[in-house]
Amino acid sequence: MDGTTALSGTGVSPGIGFGPVHLLVVEVPEPPVGARHDGDAEIERTRVHAALEQVAADLEARGETAGGEAQAVLSAQAMMARDPALAEVVDTAIGQGTAGARAVYDAFGGYRDALAAAGGYLAERAADLDDVRDRAVAVLTGRPMPGVPEGGGEPFVLVARDLAPADTALLSREVVAAFVTEEGGPTSHTAILARALGVPAVVACAGATGIKAGTPVLVDGATGIVRADPPADEVDGARKADEARQAVLAAATGPGMTADGRPVPLLANIGGPADLPAALAAGAEGVGLYRTEFLFLDRAQAPGEEEQYAAYREVLDAFPGGRVIVRTLDAGADKPLAFLPPPGEEPNPALGERGLRMFRAHPQVMETQLRALARAADGNTARLAVMAPMVATREEAGWFAKACRTAGLPEAGIMIEVPSAALRAADLAPAVDFFSIGTNDLAQYAFAADRQLGSLGALQDPWQPALLDLIHIAATAAVSAGKGCGVCGEAAADPLLACVLVGLG
Repeated sequence: MDGTTALSGTGVSPGIGFGPVHLLVVEVPEPPVGARHDGDAEIERTRVHAALEQVAADLEARGETAGGEAQAVLSAQAMMARDPALAEVVDTAIGQGTAGARAVYDAFGGYRDALAAAGGYLAERAADLDDVRDRAVAVLTGRPMPGVPEGGGEPFVLVARDLAPADTALLSREVVAAFVTEEGGPTSHTAILARALGVPAVVACAGATGIKAGTPVLVDGATGIVRADPPADEVDGARKADEARQAVLAAATGPGMTADGRPVPLLANIGGPADLPAALAAGAEGVGLYRTEFLFLDRAQAPGEEEQYAAYREVLDAFPGGRVIVRTLDAGADKPLAFLPPPGEEPNPALGERGLRMFRAHPQVMETQLRALARAADGNTARLAVMAPMVATREEAGWFAKACRTAGLPEAGIMIEVPSAALRAADLAPAVDFFSIGTNDLAQYAFAADRQLGSLGALQDPWQPALLDLIHIAATAAVSAGKGCGVCGEAAADPLLACVLVGLG
């Protein structure tokens, strides 16, 4: 690949990165099929358990050093290494004579195949399992741990087939200029951690590992364009444009409004209290989407009412007098919860028992969350509003609104992300206090196009006429009923579309 050719992937973390390519090529060889231990199964089991615990402790230590969202990700990987069900599979294989390294490899492989077959969010967790497996096998076979190559002074562009959280957690913008992977999607941990680090990143970039190590590469984390050996003037121009963009963002202050003075509140999209510093630094006046599932995922036990109360109260306290919109637990199906029984086989998880549907199947989870939210709002000047995901019918909308009222929550809304809800929005509006249009899922369901597939990215364009029709129907229904209507997802980042919605309101 040379400077005349550009590769294209999915940009998942905006910004410009430039530097020599460092390829992540360290791999732990697969243990020989049929490998046997020396006959003492108990000694082999002890050796394997020690190796898994060593891996788990190392991952936790990396997480503590990295902090923030990276710590949560690496803690989840440590839990994989300590999974008692997996240890039981390994122990059984060792008892049948299989060597420890091979038993670990096979056990993780079975879990990986199940995740990959599930697709979506779970498929993207397969790389995490591979990383834990390879680290354990490396300890057992005496080989070097897989990991990121050492830098040579200047920031480098890290190119890999895929990246595990442990590879990226301890990196910074001073060390790495950008990430480029051939696999992964917008919700992969590579994307999540890259955004947290402020490092430009492109995923689903076919052919990226074909770039020779040391080749200078220019990466655009917004457009997804990756160019090798770019001319100096192109690099200089891209950097200046990115600096100008950063300066504009840094200079922007609230309160938000259109050029003619119409108020448009600047509301943040957060996953928990850890995201507050960045939101406040950016001038957020409140929260437009608090994604509470991050309190529940990768946990063996559900967070209790007190823990949830503290997490919600901290966010409300950060925006006195502001509006904070909380989305109730959006999990289930492709984002299973370890503390709840699986719903059974779901060949298409995106269409399964998730969001409000999961709430209805497990009402105790909903009741605890709504109680914690009501307590957090009590005596607080922030204006709390609560909304449910994956609502498809008026009956569901009314059921959720009643549950909120029973819990003492005065403002209940719903996400419009299922085409049926958009098409019948006029029927749903009287049952709730507001809508929030989730354009990413609405596009996914309207076009039957998985939002994580880069090859179908054109169908996630917020200006697709059919998507605009659905947005218009829902927004018009809200306005006609005197109800508020927000928008989140990729469409919310488009200023022209935002103006359209402001005009409707």
